[in-house]
Amino acid sequence: MRTEKIRHHLRVILGPGEFYASDSPVTISTLLGSCVSACLYDPINRVIGMNHFLLSNHRYAKALPMSETDAGRYGINAMELLINSMLRLGAKKRFFKAKVFGGCTIVMNRPEYGNFMCVGEVNSRFIREFLSCEGIPLVAENLGGREGRVIHFSSGDYAVYMRKIRSEGRSLRLAMRDRNCWLHAIEEQEKREAAMSNVELWGQ
Repeated sequence: MRTEKIRHHLRVILGPGEFYASDSPVTISTLLGSCVSACLYDPINRVIGMNHFLLSNHRYAKALPMSETDAGRYGINAMELLINSMLRLGAKKRFFKAKVFGGCTIVMNRPEYGNFMCVGEVNSRFIREFLSCEGIPLVAENLGGREGRVIHFSSGDYAVYMRKIRSEGRSLRLAMRDRNCWLHAIEEQEKREAAMSNVELWGQ
């Protein structure tokens, strides 16, 4: 996470896996490929927050309920971190509204994916399902497609300013960044699972 100040205004730039919430004037920015950002706001208590998450695998069966996958668990954790951070600042969940962005497919599906979704599709499906289950109105979205996005979320009017990435070279670099992120997440997950398998339980 990086921050910069322009006069008295704060700008926060998120990277993959990060989130930020504020009850003060701020613009939150990020660069999205297959990742998704949920921009949440409580217009009554004037609290906003945004995350940037990439789920921890590259494909899931289309028929499998999202709640039964590692993706669902990972995504729920990313959303709960953001929501809890906003609640600590005085937001009320019943007033929440959401705008969501990202989930593109820069490298098109290959035949071997078959009945599986690529990570952009998984992210898009997850965030819609999560918001629906939590009863948070989705007032705007720009998901999918083949282009990355730069977004800026403003606390002043809760607007999200978006620019699509037209450069093929930059889009491919963005795809590689996302791929490296989820490979790292898979490695960390496998390390935790290996550590847990070596734990002996006593007293049973």
